[in-house]
Amino acid sequence: MTTIHLDPGHLTLDHLNAIHAGVCQLVLPEAARGGVRASHAMVKAAAEGDAPVYGVNTGFGKLANKRIDKDQLATLQRNLIRSHSVGVGEPLAAPIMRLMMATKAASLARGYSGCRELVIDTLLAVHNAGLVPYVPSQGSVGASGDLAPLSHMTLALMGEGDMLVDGLRVPALQALQQAGITPLQLEAKEGLALINGTQTSTALALHALLSFEPVLEAALVIGALTLDAARGSDGPFDPRIHAVRGQPGQIDVAQYYRALLAGSAIRQSHAEGDDRVQDPYCLRCQPQVVGACLDQLRHAARILLIEANAVTDNPLVFADNGAMISGGNFHAEPVALAADGMALAIAEVGAIAERRIAMLIDASVSRLPPFLTADAGLNSGFMIAHVTAASLASENKSMAHPASVDSLPTSANQEDHVSMATFAARRLQAMISNTANILGIELLAAAQGIEFLRPLQSSAALEAVHALLRKDVPAHHVDRYLAPDMAHATQLVRDGSVAKVLRSLSGLPTLWVPV
Repeated sequence: MTTIHLDPGHLTLDHLNAIHAGVCQLVLPEAARGGVRASHAMVKAAAEGDAPVYGVNTGFGKLANKRIDKDQLATLQRNLIRSHSVGVGEPLAAPIMRLMMATKAASLARGYSGCRELVIDTLLAVHNAGLVPYVPSQGSVGASGDLAPLSHMTLALMGEGDMLVDGLRVPALQALQQAGITPLQLEAKEGLALINGTQTSTALALHALLSFEPVLEAALVIGALTLDAARGSDGPFDPRIHAVRGQPGQIDVAQYYRALLAGSAIRQSHAEGDDRVQDPYCLRCQPQVVGACLDQLRHAARILLIEANAVTDNPLVFADNGAMISGGNFHAEPVALAADGMALAIAEVGAIAERRIAMLIDASVSRLPPFLTADAGLNSGFMIAHVTAASLASENKSMAHPASVDSLPTSANQEDHVSMATFAARRLQAMISNTANILGIELLAAAQGIEFLRPLQSSAALEAVHALLRKDVPAHHVDRYLAPDMAHATQLVRDGSVAKVLRSLSGLPTLWVPV
């Protein structure tokens, strides 16, 4: 297992990927500790002073005008966590929690939050021990921070909540004791620093970005396989077409397709004498559609990387000039808009894949046997598999409605505009699952289309993905129980097996450049 030095403000997408995958230990560099100590000294002085400082010696939200006695400041922080641990729903998965803890630790380590080093060290110790705080997934509106989920996380650090250990829910105190970790006892401002922030929304959105990556790569591979199965033209991928438009995602997607189709004997077999002038949009416009989706996802990756490195609690402590300033960095609008853009892209990748399936089973367009079966009528072939794809594409359309345009005031109208970023990011997993299933169906249909063109061979890359599927899923000669085949094909999409075909090709741009 590798070690990542949590250099505050300099986490990369590779770092986040490793944290998400659970293949690293986290260490706070000594160089980061000076700033943490300086900001904590300021908070400690404020706690011992007489001037009101929000979150240090006052109540929270609408109760900010309530002064708290000095001997009750630690109780104030404990009460904050206990009262705000009000989430509902299924617990957040371990990869999300790893990102949550790591990005919260990185934010606190920037030295603008006023907490002790011990708070950061406890977060890292829990992460490194493989413990997963039990955090219900619902209950945050993505402003004033992801209060409920981050409170549940903090409650577990205090030994008062629950942890997931090997998937089992156990008392947090028991899990901490078994790992040799002392429960955290909060001091002035530390509870507020831990729960003010966008780390839950950001972790959910990063989880979606990272888990969609192999699905998007599979979409490129399967889209190319469908093009060859339908004996489509590679002319629309000519680099000159895309250069004169200038959209970077479109240019890169066309390059991916050219590489995937290079050397196809199927393409050469109809390069001349084909009376079809132009292919349907679902084939011809793949660079324009998927390229635009790629641009949206790249933009989201940039926003989320910034947010993963950001300081998003309140108030902020500027030890260099002794200022403590209240602001609104906890408002997760950047994450909400990025997640909404991701939702549109995920939906569109699935939508154009559904159209390619419809094209393949329509003999008047694909010139393949109806519903991809040699004896249509006696056999229904892929008729109803396409219906499943259509239903999933339609679900995604509904879920793609932007979450960020909604806002309900909270805290007696003190917090009167909220981002809904947490839901915006959380709903992406269902959409990714739908799109992966659509692509699994398309993989089966495209591979079946290739069977009707034998003995002609596709490109080496596309023959590799065809062989990968055929290793466990035979050709569809007569109707059979198709759901297990769909599940297997979808697993190849989700687990990166299909994506490896694209990644094996040299000289192609990285998917998330220029992050």
